[in-house]
Amino acid sequence: MRIEKHPILTFEEKKILHFTFNHQSMTGFEGDTIQSALHANGIKKLSESIEHHRPRGFYCAIGNCASCDMTVNNQPNVRTCITMLEEGMVVLSQKGKGVL
Repeated sequence: MRIEKHPILTFEEKKILHFTFNHQSMTGFEGDTIQSALHANGIKKLSESIEHHRPRGFYCAIGNCASCDMTVNNQPNVRTCITMLEEGMVVLSQKGKGVL
């Protein structure tokens, strides 16, 4: 899900970061947001609507909506579209309002 070769652009090599999503090991690159790393790993469903439990995916990408809210390192309601990926992060899908 990542563009690796492009006829005009070049991509510099970046440090690989390891993290888990719903207890599954994944990798991303330094400079990724959590959401961009998840998308690159093929994860498109980020949450569910509170009332009808409909799947939610990547929507605004600027932190204004709550479609990408997840629990990150035991902190609920983290906007994964604007939160930078860090080595060893533990990311979990969240149901409802994410209150611990």
